[in-house]
Amino acid sequence: MVKKELKIAFTEYDSETELNQMEQDLLQKARQASDLAYAPYSNFFVGAALLLENGVVVTGNNQENVAYPSGLCAERVAIYAAGAQYPNVAINIIAITCKSKLFHVDEPLSPCGACRQAISEYEMRHHKNIRIILAGETGKIRVMESIADLLPFMFKAEALKRL
Repeated sequence: MVKKELKIAFTEYDSETELNQMEQDLLQKARQASDLAYAPYSNFFVGAALLLENGVVVTGNNQENVAYPSGLCAERVAIYAAGAQYPNVAINIIAITCKSKLFHVDEPLSPCGACRQAISEYEMRHHKNIRIILAGETGKIRVMESIADLLPFMFKAEALKRL
């Protein structure tokens, strides 16, 4: 038996003003997208904004449904919209933010497992890491250079080839 350790890497900023202007603008678009979320059940509003390799920005927000789990997270709304509209264009950056009517969010949001897997699929699809910017309403900003830092044992299509 061999015990192994797993480490992840991320950069933490005290404020979004420490990001470059393009990343600040992308985070602002994610905040605007969260304003349009349909979240009447959770009152938790999530926005995502993707910067594609061609310079296009695609946004998404969470869409809830009374027939839970029929809704969809903001990250997957944005990713799948980008995949449908720009299937051959890689995603450079995704900014994700959230807010709530019930409490103040002062910590960065982390995508759910399904969204992490969807992000990993697009990294693999385009053979390119996606920079991930995570933010709450206020507080620190966390940035990862790849989904592998959030999902180190991601499910890969290569695993299916061995079946």
